[in-house]
Amino acid sequence: MREHRVGSGDIELAVRERGDTGRPTVLLLHGFPDTGGVWDEVAERLTGRFHVVTYDVRGAGASSAPEGVENYRMDLLLEDLRAVIDATSPDAPVHLVGHDWGAIQGWSAVNSPLLAGRIASFTSAGGASLGNTNALLRRMARKNPAATARQFAMSSYIGMIQLPRLPELTVRRALAPLFASVLRRQGITPRDGHPARTLERDMLNGLNLYRANMLGPDRTAAPPRVSVPVQIVVCSRDPYLSTELASAHAGLADRAWVRRVATGHWVQRTRPSLLSQWITEFVDAAAEGGVESREFGAFHGQLVVVTGAGSGIGRATAYGFAANGARVVVADVDEDAAKRTADGIAGLRPAHGTAYVHQVDVADAEAMRRFADEVRDTHGVPDVVVNNAGIAIAGPLLETSEEDWARITSINLDGVYRGCRLFGRQMAERGEGGHLVNIASMAAFSPTGSLGAYSATKAGVLQLSECLGIELAPAGIGVSAICPGAIKTPITRNAHYLGVDRAQADELRDFATRAFEKRGFPPEKVALAIMRAVLHGRPVVPVSPEAYVGRALSRFSPATGRALGRLGGRLNARRLDPPS
Repeated sequence: MREHRVGSGDIELAVRERGDTGRPTVLLLHGFPDTGGVWDEVAERLTGRFHVVTYDVRGAGASSAPEGVENYRMDLLLEDLRAVIDATSPDAPVHLVGHDWGAIQGWSAVNSPLLAGRIASFTSAGGASLGNTNALLRRMARKNPAATARQFAMSSYIGMIQLPRLPELTVRRALAPLFASVLRRQGITPRDGHPARTLERDMLNGLNLYRANMLGPDRTAAPPRVSVPVQIVVCSRDPYLSTELASAHAGLADRAWVRRVATGHWVQRTRPSLLSQWITEFVDAAAEGGVESREFGAFHGQLVVVTGAGSGIGRATAYGFAANGARVVVADVDEDAAKRTADGIAGLRPAHGTAYVHQVDVADAEAMRRFADEVRDTHGVPDVVVNNAGIAIAGPLLETSEEDWARITSINLDGVYRGCRLFGRQMAERGEGGHLVNIASMAAFSPTGSLGAYSATKAGVLQLSECLGIELAPAGIGVSAICPGAIKTPITRNAHYLGVDRAQADELRDFATRAFEKRGFPPEKVALAIMRAVLHGRPVVPVSPEAYVGRALSRFSPATGRALGRLGGRLNARRLDPPS
């Protein structure tokens, strides 16, 4: 890495260059309250292909820090950017990547006459266009008032920054001392360079960015459309920029790619490999003139493992992720069923994701270990794992044999434990987060006398998920427990009934199957809930109205839940022994 300083008027900017200067230049622009060091992981990954440039903006890190709000106006920031481009890539335009205030600055740069012809492409993450935000919010308010209100709530801190003295006091007493904790809550481990040792000074100077530019001239007249290719990285868990407003920026450009990733604000820290891959793909496409407007699936290029994917919720989930661009490991104890799911994914039109078939019995500890190793060695570390495989056993606990108990716990609970432990460890070692999804049930919190063993395993899955979510949060790994209700799947046809003869078991099985089919709640809705849980980091997700009711009763009126469970038991008993 080569470090030097570049002059811009009276300002000296600390610049760092990596890689061969003869290659295309990628310029990474940081935001508030960071320095160029926030890009270190991405810069190192890009260096093999590109000439990579980072610098500390005025007021941050090792760059000059002028006094006075007026010295942080956007036109001065763009002059700084032009000076860095002229010094590091004098003969060719750069591919600009901006995050937070770096993205805000980038949106201004691509429409600035000062930088005409100097930017070959622009990737934006976590920042909005000052010149277009008002128009975009007005448009959002007509179509989605709730999303607009949510964005105003996310941006409420901007108004506070305009106050005298209070923001400075807040920075010194709270924000700077607690910033490392803010990063940890988003799954980021602080390291040398992020946060920078100059954090408090950088925060105090950075307040001037908001004061100089947020309440500037009237912005009712929108700037011209962006002609350079634009890539928008939408972080679905960003607490400062809503997915709706971020995605709406695609309408500002003639050619735009929209990518989505399930992570928080600092995507360059939480998902550096994925972001580097996307930057490389976009720069290559821009250099070849191959950028056409495109909205990628929410899980495009990511690796997703689904167990029990041969039917029901597992099959619908595999289809859902594949339709959103994922590479899906379709795993099931029945290899033929897994192949049928994979064939269905191959037949999706238009073609999206890719399926890989694996046979595995989640109840077999050694088989699961081999499966996890094979997935990692063949396809890579998964981004999402859905532990879905499960069976149902119905009947009194007193009629549940040791063999029955061992079978249902080995699949429903132990299988989830193995999937979480084996793949969770891979995700933690990779250090770029991920998400574990465990399929529980409304039976986890809605007691009934006829599903004791099944309910116990699903309650265990729910509590395991809650505990594991706390354990893995510092590693940026999310954990969700999905709690479906009466879903139309083959589980009722395959359920094992205890304490009754074969004819009665068949009658109960037929009755449950007809009831679930009449209820008509499809597994595709569960798959949609799973994908939303991953995108938004939801820890417990009831699915279907009865699941929401059961969850509410378990929290606020457990006695009512028990009464409903007793009523269901009496109705089943009457069905088997009708009055003469």
